[in-house]
Amino acid sequence: MSKELQWGGRFKEAPDLELIAFGSSLDEDLVLAPFDVACSQAHVAALLGGGILSQAQATELNAALNTVAREVAAGAFAGFARAGTFEDVHGAIDARVREITDAGESLHAGRSRNDQVATTLLLYARDRAARGRASCAGIAKRALARAREELAAGTVVAGTTHWQPAQPVLLAFWLGALAEMFARGARRFARVEDDAARFCPLGSGALSGSSLRLDRAAAAAALGFEAPSRNAMDAIGTRDVALDLAHACVRAVVDASRASEEFVMWCTPAFGYARLGDSASTGSSLMPQKRNPDPFELVRSQAAALNGTYAGAVGTTAGIALSYHRDLQTTKALAIGVVEKGLASLRAFARAFDALAFDRERMAARAGDGYTVATDLADALIAGGESARDAHATIGRAVAEAEANGTPLHPTFDAEASVRAKKTVGSTSPAAVAAALDSLEKELITFGDSA
Repeated sequence: MSKELQWGGRFKEAPDLELIAFGSSLDEDLVLAPFDVACSQAHVAALLGGGILSQAQATELNAALNTVAREVAAGAFAGFARAGTFEDVHGAIDARVREITDAGESLHAGRSRNDQVATTLLLYARDRAARGRASCAGIAKRALARAREELAAGTVVAGTTHWQPAQPVLLAFWLGALAEMFARGARRFARVEDDAARFCPLGSGALSGSSLRLDRAAAAAALGFEAPSRNAMDAIGTRDVALDLAHACVRAVVDASRASEEFVMWCTPAFGYARLGDSASTGSSLMPQKRNPDPFELVRSQAAALNGTYAGAVGTTAGIALSYHRDLQTTKALAIGVVEKGLASLRAFARAFDALAFDRERMAARAGDGYTVATDLADALIAGGESARDAHATIGRAVAEAEANGTPLHPTFDAEASVRAKKTVGSTSPAAVAAALDSLEKELITFGDSA
């Protein structure tokens, strides 16, 4: 049997290489290489603590794993892995360690790829959740900073529902809404970080634990987990944290997609509310005049694509019994794909958002179009004692008349007056917006440094 495989002693025939290639996840999980090295070093600690390895063997194994870590960081390990017939990155690292030192023959004692993969995936999830948290917090902070600029400028824009003019709002209010969305995204990623650091599967074996005296507590501590997992069968068979991470990515990209849809519209001449800088725009191979907001369009498309992939990742777990089944290899690959593309989408959205400039004058000039102050005038009638139903009908007739005559709905009550008239907490009034931004800023501090 090939030394590149971690099994084969009970088989009499060589494996079908085409089927091995079909079952390989190497290309998808090479991204896990640095986390697998850390996982293997923690397993060395567990073997040493249990008296299964001598100190000399442990020292040799850690030296070999440090060599692999350097090769991974330099990009050299990927070439080694792709040149072999490996089922996954975990087998490739095991083979490379055995190539470096004879002590590598003992590295896999008491360990299955089941607990190895489960642990490595949690380490990956913890790292990527931290990146997602930082990305979302960074976008929220960008939106918050720009909201403060627009609040100081008093920029008013026509807020829409159904893409129809609805009510005037401060642009700072709109940007505050964007910041709130991404603050929620940061919280989702933070929850994944916490869950990914709770229970360490390493030492669970294939599904029932090990007969060797592995020091599971030492392994868990080395990897920054709170404790060893409580049930081996559950630990090796669940992908909940990876799926939660993928879900957090999908939700964050969906939020970016919603904002992107608005920015795409705002950049059209029909709106003219914004202009995307040259560094973030693309042109046409045929039409010389074109400047296209491609990053926002691509983010919009990724939201749909990633949602479908996430559904597939969840679906792969629905039909399997407890403990490990090979279906989970597909779950892993799909989840990693969602995470890597999702985080890339968030980075692209942040860069394009930085390149977006707002046209304050254009926004202000159109903030009252479509009789957006109508609701305030109805509210004024209600405050004067008229019923809500009668006030709605009265102003509705006034709108119809003004529309027929091409005249304003009110001679002095304009979009800026509408914004100032709001009285409720969380509204678009300047005072309410300022208070909301202050509160959100305090919350964002808890997320730490942003990307």
